[in-house]
Amino acid sequence: MVNLSRFLVQAALAGVAVAVIVAVFFPGLLDPDRNGPAAVLQVPGVPAHGPVSYATGVARAAPAVVNIMTSRTVEFPGPLTGDLGPREHPFEGHPEGREQASLGSGVIVSPTGHILTNHHVIEKAEAIAVVLADGSAHPAEIIGIDPDTDLAVLRIAAGELTAASIGRSNDLAVGDVVLAIGNPFGVGQTVTQGIVSATGRTELGINLFEDFIQTDAAINPGNSGGALINATGELIGISTAIFTRSGGSHGIGFAIPVDLALDVMNEIIEKGYVARGWLGIEVQALDRALAESFGLSNTRGVLIAGILSQGPAARAGLRPGDVIVRLDGQQVLTTREALNIIARKRPGDSLEIEARRDGEALHLEATVDQRPV
Repeated sequence: MVNLSRFLVQAALAGVAVAVIVAVFFPGLLDPDRNGPAAVLQVPGVPAHGPVSYATGVARAAPAVVNIMTSRTVEFPGPLTGDLGPREHPFEGHPEGREQASLGSGVIVSPTGHILTNHHVIEKAEAIAVVLADGSAHPAEIIGIDPDTDLAVLRIAAGELTAASIGRSNDLAVGDVVLAIGNPFGVGQTVTQGIVSATGRTELGINLFEDFIQTDAAINPGNSGGALINATGELIGISTAIFTRSGGSHGIGFAIPVDLALDVMNEIIEKGYVARGWLGIEVQALDRALAESFGLSNTRGVLIAGILSQGPAARAGLRPGDVIVRLDGQQVLTTREALNIIARKRPGDSLEIEARRDGEALHLEATVDQRPV
């Protein structure tokens, strides 16, 4: 009995000691919110969980996304035969033509009615109508286009409008949740969800100037010109293209970053066109054989294959056969990179050029001209 009492006293004292140690050194273990089946291992800088629904973000962005309807007359060499389809009807008085309609999307970016969309959505259109989220339709005028980035700016007169809340595409990271809002296949406004699969996609052969956001959010025909938004409903891109072999979404879609789109839009509104830098050169990618023939140890840089007499590059002292390796201190790896760096300069700006000629280093400075429209 004495031994049992002594055992119980020792056990009680040990329990008190453990409780004191836990209370002093591990107070978080006593927090009821951290115990039980709901306990979550929190990684610093990473949210414990995402939202259950994106409805709030969609509700914020959806009123600014519009349907765009265009029509044009297509002429044929002979009489029409066969079924013209649900959106193609004979053009009255012109038996050798028909009215062809197409659908796309757009985003209201100002309360006064400016709308961003893709150039290919309104290209060759003879009439353009914008259908708002409330179902009302309004004729649209083209303020300007930029085929090199596949962007166009429209405007409608419809009173005070709900404009998109603008985010920052430069802050995007691979893995961020994004949603695409548009009018795929003409079925009506539709929202799809995915993540940012990649940023800064180039060399796709879609546009002359490329800097795409890649996403696996489903983008289909009719989504072109629509909104790519983040989880809180901010506009971060203009949906533009898909990679597909069947005509439908394969989870590889591309959007123009909103930072680039707004720069283009502001220049179009201000000047009617986009002013880009130009050197007056034709460049060619380097392969290993070319690099070796010019005495280079690698294929970094671009070869000047042609140069405009009295152009900016010629005035700066560049010649055909020179290899450009850096522009304004940025290493040039591809012809697309060289083109983008030059184009981002404003006419009249200076551009530092580092090149190689006959194995020797060149350091030149050129004053860029305006790229011909």
